[in-house]
Formats: sequence, C-alpha cells, structure tokens
Amino acid sequence: MLHSKLERILPNVQKPARYVGGEWGSVIKDKGAVDLRFAFCFPDVYEVGMSHLGSRILYGLLNDQEGVWCERVFAPWVDMEKEMREADIALYGLESGDPLHQFDIIGFTLQYELSFTNILNMLDLGGVPVLAAERGGLKNLVVAGGPCAYNPEPLCDFVDLFMIGDGEEIMLDLTTLFREAVRGGWSKHDFLKKAAHIPGMYAPTLYEVSYHGDGTIAAVEPRDGAPAFVQKRIVKDLDTMYYPDYFVVPSTDIVFDRAMIELFRGCPRGCRFCQAGHTYRPLRTKSPEVLQKQAEAILKHSGYEEISLSSLSTSDYGCLSELTDSMLNYCEPNHISLSLPSLRADSFNVELMERVQKVRKSGLTFAMEAGSKRLRDVINKNLEEEDLLNACEIAFRGGWNNIKLYFMIGLPTETSEDLDGIAEICKKVAYTWRMTTANRARGVKVTASASCFVPKPQTPFQWDAQNTLPMLAGKQDYMKKIMKTKNVTYNWHDAKTSVLEGAIARGDRRQGKVIYTAWKNGCVFDGWDQLFSLDKWLEAFAACGLDPLFYSARQRPLDELFPWDHIGCGTTKAHLKREWERSRDAVPTPDCKTKCAGCGANALLEGGKCCV
Repeated sequence: MLHSKLERILPNVQKPARYVGGEWGSVIKDKGAVDLRFAFCFPDVYEVGMSHLGSRILYGLLNDQEGVWCERVFAPWVDMEKEMREADIALYGLESGDPLHQFDIIGFTLQYELSFTNILNMLDLGGVPVLAAERGGLKNLVVAGGPCAYNPEPLCDFVDLFMIGDGEEIMLDLTTLFREAVRGGWSKHDFLKKAAHIPGMYAPTLYEVSYHGDGTIAAVEPRDGAPAFVQKRIVKDLDTMYYPDYFVVPSTDIVFDRAMIELFRGCPRGCRFCQAGHTYRPLRTKSPEVLQKQAEAILKHSGYEEISLSSLSTSDYGCLSELTDSMLNYCEPNHISLSLPSLRADSFNVELMERVQKVRKSGLTFAMEAGSKRLRDVINKNLEEEDLLNACEIAFRGGWNNIKLYFMIGLPTETSEDLDGIAEICKKVAYTWRMTTANRARGVKVTASASCFVPKPQTPFQWDAQNTLPMLAGKQDYMKKIMKTKNVTYNWHDAKTSVLEGAIARGDRRQGKVIYTAWKNGCVFDGWDQLFSLDKWLEAFAACGLDPLFYSARQRPLDELFPWDHIGCGTTKAHLKREWERSRDAVPTPDCKTKCAGCGANALLEGGKCCV
C-alpha cells in the first residue's frame, strides 16, 4: 500500500530519492526474527542526516545486535510533508516503509537547537503522541542523545530518556534493559526508574524543578531513587570500540558524501566558546594501525573515492605523519583522495601540504575566530596572526589559491578594534598571496565567514550575555562597510537564527510549552533561512509568558544554578568558572599536551590519565 501511495506523490516533490530507501548497505531484517525495532531519527533532511558520522556508527552498532533492527528516519522537506499528510501517509522507516508508530524505541540525535520543532513534527507525522505524558506503556519510547543533550531541559516534555555522552555503550545498555522490561511486562514508570540507574541515562520525569521569583532555578530535586547528578558516559578505549566496516551509500548527493574515520574524541585546545571542546573530553585516540584497517574496510565496502580523517582538531593527532603516509600508500593507486579537515594554522607545514595535495588539491580552511590577539586570548584560541600568514604563504607557494577564514562576531569583551582586525587579517592574507604566488594570472579567492557567537552550556562562556539582535545587526553592517579588500568575499550568518539559538541553548523545561506552541504555529526547519520566522517564535514566547532575552541576553552571576547543573560533561563547573575568570583578564590557558589544566575529565578514565 505504501509503495503505491508513494508512486503517486513522489513526482510532485523535489529530490524524491530522499524518500525511497533501498541504498547499497542498508540493512533489511526479517520482522519475525527481531523483538526490538529501533527508529533512528535525524531531525533534518536526508542530505544532512546521511552526512552525520555518529548516526552511521550507531546504525551499524544496533543492527549488529541479534534481534534488533534499526531503521533510518529523516525529516521530510515541506513539499513532501504536505503530500504525505494529504495522502494520509505516516512518516516511515526507510528500510521497511513501516510507520513510525510501529517502532518500539524512537531515537533522535540532537545536533542543533533549531531542529527541535522538527522532532515534534516527525513524531506527529509518524502517528506518535508528541507529549511524553500521552505515551503510556513502553511502545514508542522516545529517547535522545547528542550535543544538545548536555542541556536536555527544553525537550523534557517530549523525550522519555536522554543519553548523555558517548552512545556506543549506553545504547546497548538501553536496548538490553528495554527488552527485559518488555518480557517482564514492566510499566513505563518502573522501566524509567531502572533506566535512570544506567550510567549516563537521564529520565526527566524523575526530577522536580523549582524556581525563584525572578525566574532562575531554585533547585532540581530527584525522586523515586533517581541519582542527583547524571555524569556522562564515555568510551574509554577507541581502538576496541565498535566501528562499522560499511556505510550506507546514499542514493542522492549529500552534504559530506565521503567515507570517514574518527582519529580521536575530545580536543586538547580548550577554546572557551566551544561546547564540543569541553563536552567531548577527555582526549582519547585511535592507533594508526586500527585507523588504517577501518579506512580500508569502509572504502572497499562502500566504493567511496574520498576519505576524511575526522576530529575536532585533525593536526593535533600525534601520529598524523605516520597515518597519512600509510593511508596514501592505499589511496594513491586506487585514486582515492584524502581529506584533512579541521587543520590549525599553527600546525600547517610544507610536509603536511604535500600530503594533502597528493591526490586532489581542494581549498584550505583556517578558523581564526577573532580579529585581534587580545580577543583570541580571551577566547583561548592560542593562535597568532603570524601562524595564519605563514600557513597561507606555504599554501600559496604550493599552488593553492582558495582560502577560507572563519571568524565570530559578538564574542565576550569584543570591541570595534576587534572587528577592524578581521578586515585587516583578510587584507594581509590577500597581500601574502600577491607576494608569494608563482602565478598571479590564476587569481586568488579569500572567503571570510563570520558567525554570531552563541553562549553554550557546559562552557566557560555559559555565564555570558549574548549580543542582542540590534547589536549583532549593527556589527554585521559595520563589517560590510570595512570588508573592501579586492579578492576577499565576506559572508555572514543570519543573526535572527543565532539569537533564537541562544535563547533555547540555555533554556529550562518551561520552554517546552514555547517549542510546542511554535510548532503548532507552523515552525519547522527553523535552521533553514527560507522557513525561519523569528516573529512566530517571539509570539510563542509571549503566549507562554516567557522572555527570550532572559535566556540569551542576561549576564549570569557566577553563583547561579543552571538548568543543566545536574548533568555532567566530565569538565567540572569549578574549572569552567576558573576559565571564565581568566578570560576577563585575557589570560590564555595552555593546551592539554603542554600542561594539564585540571578540568576534571581525566577522572572518567581508569587511572585518571588523559590520552594525550
């Protein structure tokens, strides 16, 4: 029935390949041979979800378990949703075509706050009650994990369980307990009470939140024996961790259409604005031998012609030279290009350049973040202007003529001189090309992109006020006026989406009503400029009696209790506070390889030693 209905509506939508499944490497199982069906949901379009490495790992991990069948579910674009609702087609798993409401566990990965309305929309389109309180029994248990789970509170009305930290181990504990609960006929509440004692598992209904008269958090009280503090779960040994030897090969172009291997988790740098840099600690690495084996397996099974070495800071991998040499011995004769993203300007050298361009030369990207040394010290970027110019000189002498530079505006303590510094850096990069290139006739393209700073939970800047929309708009207008260097293109991020992201990122569970109201008013795909409506969101906040500026633009006192303080990311609040205080004095903190800063994350490893 579904097949015939799809045949009628797919000619009416853009990119129908998003919705048909059947890709090489997708897993089909006998329904009669499984006792747990898991829907792995990515709350964005197919092209974005299929590019996410974590989803690919967990898809393989779950399907590797006997009796478990994991299927993929992506958010249909608005044209497809309209056709589905008119044709009475429920959102379905790509592998079986079965509607979402037939699945036992429905899992979402939380990568971006502006995808939250898509979670509600996908549940509703799949025939699943949106509110957790309306889902009785164990059928359609909704779980979630990912970066945004480090402040799960805005989604507590909708999600039954949050998985905090690395999913590879906690996911199997969840499925094992769930199958036991089904066999034993447990109630949903009894299951949640037991699940709350799995390390890294947070069951929000087992916690009561009280507020002061000014709207700040007074207390978060656990009940029914739930732990007072939920520390994240980590995989301690990445060499023995599950990693798939195949990827599902997409049926249409996706954002990052290539094979990927994960060099390490964590980051030794400690940039104070970066949530991933603090929540993925401690640093854990894979050996070159394991990486080589995993890379060859994925390339052989998928047929990809490009492989990326993935991490938060690729050039910080200690065995990068050894690994790239062995990888190129396989890649070159097979005409496979090797991609090294997330390179730092202070680690870029001639030797690394030669490796990067062995198979195919693409553009280079460097993240300076701020336009002055003072502000880079505030944010602990530990990157000098000379590092960037030296890296660009090496690249230009080697034949590159395409450089991308990333900056942020609205950072704490920022001044107009810091903005001027962005334009000055871009001018110097263009000048470096003119002075060093061997072929001026080819021209140069320098692209400078400036995003808007969003204070994130579990970072040293979680106390800081975000710039308001008028402030960000004024800075963007100023940047447009001063970015006048020839061959430099200036791009900027929409400030409206950034201020909403800032309000939700540090939200509490009262925001559930706001998210629900915004969704009811038609908000979906809020991260997409063509669909985003700040006015609808402001109306939703007003209707629920909340002020978004309370969450985004308010400077927090250092003793304030945050909505997420009962959720642990490994890095202690005391360390984050010390880093905030150092930022006010523009004092940088050395990276982990130089000196341990005592962040606390080492305690999650046996022996308390970080793998740097």
